[in-house]
Amino acid sequence: MASSTRNGDTNEGEIRLWQEDGWWVAKDVDTGVTTQGESREEALDNLDDAVAVHTGKRGREPTDEELRALGIDPADNTTGDQEPPDVLD
Repeated sequence: MASSTRNGDTNEGEIRLWQEDGWWVAKDVDTGVTTQGESREEALDNLDDAVAVHTGKRGREPTDEELRALGIDPADNTTGDQEPPDVLD
């Protein structure tokens, strides 16, 4: 079995890719972002997108107009004083 580490250390920019339950799983070791796909290419493409969103290189906050078009009052679109759920840690 191949290893993605040398001397037990992770490498900068390291990506791990494996099959699990019929899916390809791709993980960016630096960010911890993990995605999956039906093929290796799809898993890696999904990982590129997810890491870009995670690092702020893609995506943006919706405008008030976009929220209203979805039937959301921008004044109600707040997190408030609540802590995020554990799953987001």
